[in-house]
Amino acid sequence: MDKVDWAILSALEANGRESFGAIAERVSLSKTPCWTRVQTLEREGAIRGYRALIDPHAVGLALTAFVEVTIAFESRVAFERAVGEHPAIIECYTTAGQADYLLQVMTSDVVRLDSLLREELCRLPGVQRSATTVCLKRIKDNGPITRAAALLERPP
Repeated sequence: MDKVDWAILSALEANGRESFGAIAERVSLSKTPCWTRVQTLEREGAIRGYRALIDPHAVGLALTAFVEVTIAFESRVAFERAVGEHPAIIECYTTAGQADYLLQVMTSDVVRLDSLLREELCRLPGVQRSATTVCLKRIKDNGPITRAAALLERPP
């Protein structure tokens, strides 16, 4: 990837609905070569897709929690499959440390979180232990990947 590719990624990350013409102008290309580069970035996996960013509070998801989960090793495939299917689990990461996984869950309130933890998450395949941290206030989310990548020795 060269500087133009990084500039295209940065523009799309800031506004995925921006026209190819506007992006092309910003990166000093004509529209067709810009569109071709975007297609290449998509094909190579640098661009995974496009979607709207939904405000959780606006749709009734006022509470975010992070759940550290320890599972029985032999249950990892079934656990990961179940996590992928559970609608309240927004993100899941494998971790190195005291827990095997870190889940980000979103729900309406503490009552629903309690129910989610006691009746659903504890029954996922192989769960042995969990610890939950409730988020009080979101300070930053959806930070631009292109800015983080600029810290590497790549052309931003």
